[in-house]
Amino acid sequence: MVLAGSGVMGASFAQLFARHGFVVTLYDIAQASLDKADELIAVNQQVMVQEGELSRADSDALRSRIGFTLEADAFRDADFVLEAIAEKMPIKHDFWRRVSSLVADEVVLATNTSGLSITDIAEAVAKPSRFAGMHWVNPPHLIPLVEVIAGRESDDEALTVIRDVALRLGQKPVMVRGDPPGFILNRLQYAVLREAFHIVESGYASLEDVDAVMKYGLGLRYSCIGPFETVDFGGVDTFNHVGSYMFGKLCNDTGVPRLLREAFEAGRLGVKSGAGLYDYPGDAAQQAIAKRDADFLKVSKSLFGAERKG
Repeated sequence: MVLAGSGVMGASFAQLFARHGFVVTLYDIAQASLDKADELIAVNQQVMVQEGELSRADSDALRSRIGFTLEADAFRDADFVLEAIAEKMPIKHDFWRRVSSLVADEVVLATNTSGLSITDIAEAVAKPSRFAGMHWVNPPHLIPLVEVIAGRESDDEALTVIRDVALRLGQKPVMVRGDPPGFILNRLQYAVLREAFHIVESGYASLEDVDAVMKYGLGLRYSCIGPFETVDFGGVDTFNHVGSYMFGKLCNDTGVPRLLREAFEAGRLGVKSGAGLYDYPGDAAQQAIAKRDADFLKVSKSLFGAERKG
């Protein structure tokens, strides 16, 4: 199995596949990227060991099943390929134009993208019927959702293989038809973000309080039941009544929210730059990542227990 792209997602993929017994090769075009991925895997594994999710021996065995390479010839022996390179169509086209001609015809190919059209990416793929989307949520070794997205040419056999791979990894795959922009998760996420930014920009609440509403209210609820289940539990009549006056009051802007645009233009890119909507001075960024992962792990273990163990 070959995983292409050794960024945050690729490194996380590598340890997830390896934890479930797969021997994986992580491919990139830059040695520095591979070195950084190796370091990130070490950090992630340390958290898993500290939280009692893995023993030190199991973690060491996991890491022994991960190889790193700069050589594209690795794809010639691949039995499955998952790509997680830059989210730019020309880069993905160049990658798949080269790689899909190296792998055997029967090998299923998957791309991890947050919203690029699977059908458009497939234009560069040799035998596009075996190609589909496999959208994960960061960090994928802790969050179980996988969206399996059919492009126009994707056949049912390829979609079934990708879904079955996700199930073998203890993930929770959902099938997405029609190749909609943003698939399911990001359409929901950006709808929430639009309203969240609107609330802050309108002066109704602070960033901190909006985050608190999600963490201690909606987020807690939605970790157990989805939006349609919430309607049934709350009452269709109640949601119909409240919806009759609420939907018309929600933000329906189609541009990037002002606060998000201003942070981007100021180079405040989030945890990775030490400042975003919040500030992360000194080692606060690493502490924030460690706390996030530890909290995700606790929630995942509580809700899914042994379902995701390798």
